[in-house]
Amino acid sequence: MNNIEYPIKFSFKVTTLSNDFTAKNASGQTIAYVKQKMFKLKEAITVYSDESKTRILYTIAANQWLDFSAAYSIKDANEKEIGKIARKGWRSMWKAEYDIVNQNNEPQYKVQEANAWVRVGDSLLGEIPVLGFFTGYLFNPTYNVTNRNGEIVVKLKKKPSLLGKEFELEKTANIDEDDKELVMLGLMMMILLERRRG
Repeated sequence: MNNIEYPIKFSFKVTTLSNDFTAKNASGQTIAYVKQKMFKLKEAITVYSDESKTRILYTIAANQWLDFSAAYSIKDANEKEIGKIARKGWRSMWKAEYDIVNQNNEPQYKVQEANAWVRVGDSLLGEIPVLGFFTGYLFNPTYNVTNRNGEIVVKLKKKPSLLGKEFELEKTANIDEDDKELVMLGLMMMILLERRRG
């Protein structure tokens, strides 16, 4: 992915059955188009250079069968693994928590939901007829990405919208150039998993 300029906006297409979304940089330039593969036993997404879907940049797929604490392998266009994002099993039931791991299987970054009560409120209100339709405006989670020193380097925020279709990724501290793509790809997979969970 070229031209990673923050903030980066992820915009979901609400007119399709799949969870497809576009990533645009601060200049409004498309830097990736993410397409989820439908009806797969394992979660899988393809990251293209743009909406024309002519050039594949990356693929991300679960390396375990429908396991609650599955890891998702991130591979480049040549099928070389550049890292993984792994959910923290039962700990993620209360508050989303993931590890972003490099190609040497070393944890590099931690992704944590900033406020678990946002998830609780969204789940409870979502069950109420009519009111549940407006949860996208009321409950907007933030996910903090921290490095090994515990410093928050980027924040992913859901923006208020009716169908929860807008997210924004903003940088809060310096992040290694070599890690920018890995972090963004891990967050792309995480968004799809978290949107499905509600």
